[in-house]
Amino acid sequence: MRRYDEDIEVVSGVVDDAFRPVKFRRRHRWWLVQDVLTKWVETADWWHAGGLGGGIWSGGVNQDGDLVGEEEVWRVSALPIDGGSDGVYELSHTWGSGRWRLRAVLD
Repeated sequence: MRRYDEDIEVVSGVVDDAFRPVKFRRRHRWWLVQDVLTKWVETADWWHAGGLGGGIWSGGVNQDGDLVGEEEVWRVSALPIDGGSDGVYELSHTWGSGRWRLRAVLD
């Protein structure tokens, strides 16, 4: 697994009655999400920031504008739209900021 912290552009929508990423762009290349392998929610380590009001926290809101620092993480298989080999990617979405990031590429 290779770790990243890269902002990406994601097009999401409702597929089979569930909201999910449909395609994403990384380094000027579009990838089509073929399958969602798993999805989970992670909460920020707020206890390492010195509690609410300290560290990166201000009044219970983190630096991304998210109240509790939650990220939705999607592990997806995706295929480049312009041809090539598929891969498995971890995409994260922070609801407070609307930010999408590439977290990892699984080998």
